[in-house]
Amino acid sequence: MSEPTLLNNEIRNWLMDCGLFNQLLPAEFAAASGYFNLSTIAQGEEIFHEGDAGSFMCIIHTGQVAVQKTANDGQQVTIATLRSGRSFGEMAVLDGERRSASCVAASHCQLLNLGKDSLEKMLNDAPKVAAKIIRALAVSLSRRLRMVDGQLLSQQV
Repeated sequence: MSEPTLLNNEIRNWLMDCGLFNQLLPAEFAAASGYFNLSTIAQGEEIFHEGDAGSFMCIIHTGQVAVQKTANDGQQVTIATLRSGRSFGEMAVLDGERRSASCVAASHCQLLNLGKDSLEKMLNDAPKVAAKIIRALAVSLSRRLRMVDGQLLSQQV
């Protein structure tokens, strides 16, 4: 096995810091780091657009991301602002459907990206690590869905 690169070490540290993958062991963070990429996004730049094919997901290391939906009148409405440690774009990577919302950098952002192809490669190369990653994403999505369910219920009362 080759020496981990400085970039892989940085990605490993970011993955450990984000809190999303607390079930991973230190060696598993190191293994997973090779499948993620880093990107820097300028404030106001669109990361992806509602309706696009989803080929990657992101975890925010620094900065804020606005999640936007197109309203009936065609205007973009911000439905959430995500901060450091939050992930977005997982649904399209996991289910292969089109993007359910647009995401725009609300500030200068540093992101960890996991492509759909990289996740598939991880499933083949390191299936136990990939399973833990997918499980963590599923738990995160489940929590979000339960929160939205609670919000909908409180609006009906």
